Amino acid sequence: MTLSERNSFFNVEIAFCALSAILILAASFIVMPVYQNIDENLRRPAGIVHALFNRFLEVNYFAVHISMIMAVLFSVIGIILIYSFFEQTSAPEILYITFFTVSFSFETIRLILPLSLIYDIPSLYILMALRILLFARYFGIFSLFAASVCAAGLEMQKTRNIIMIIFIAALIITFSVPIDTQNWDASLNMVNGYISMFRLIETVSFLATVLSFFIAVNVRGSKEYVYIGIGVMLAMIGRNLLLGADNWVIPVPGILLLSIGTWFVCSKLHKIHLWL
Repeated sequence: MTLSERNSFFNVEIAFCALSAILILAASFIVMPVYQNIDENLRRPAGIVHALFNRFLEVNYFAVHISMIMAVLFSVIGIILIYSFFEQTSAPEILYITFFTVSFSFETIRLILPLSLIYDIPSLYILMALRILLFARYFGIFSLFAASVCAAGLEMQKTRNIIMIIFIAALIITFSVPIDTQNWDASLNMVNGYISMFRLIETVSFLATVLSFFIAVNVRGSKEYVYIGIGVMLAMIGRNLLLGADNWVIPVPGILLLSIGTWFVCSKLHKIHLWL
């Protein structure tokens, strides 16, 4: 893929993220009053950190809404900054990093639950929307893994083929998961089947991504990849915190870790490829 073709991808991503940001901000005026009517006894999000705070903090759907806005704004601001820094810099990994960044724009879809309390939305549409969200999340995770494998030395001259492989892998997972459109948790995330298995997939993908960046230290002969691996760890931890936030405490550390980790990854990649 040429530099101009990649930059065209960036422009499309910026437009999509900006549209998502406008939609969630506009929808806020409609859905905010509805949060008072949502059942407060919904299942709490799983996770070590979430379980710890769940003992002391009650569910707050306004905090959930703010966490969604944070995720979408992270996406649009992140892709704009990446474009500005890498417009003239060729870095094979950065396209996959942008896919990970753009995946957060799809968090707008979670608004379909409060919207379904206002409008009569058919369950088929809700199911389709939830599968799109699930696809975006796994596409983002697998894209991050593709970036790490690329850094570790795998030749990826045919970028379109790699994107197609990521697309198919995410699609297989998306349509393999049973989703209950009537069952949500307190962070407005759908409750799906095979939770343990797919948590294992996420964990393995996360560990493999970090390991691949560490391997790149020897393959590429640059210690900067150590910091990129650390950045990935911070970003993934922040991602999990932010996407599962259901109180006022978790969104702030979530977005900070996600932003700092992504900045670490991008700044070090820029430094590595700037002089190549």
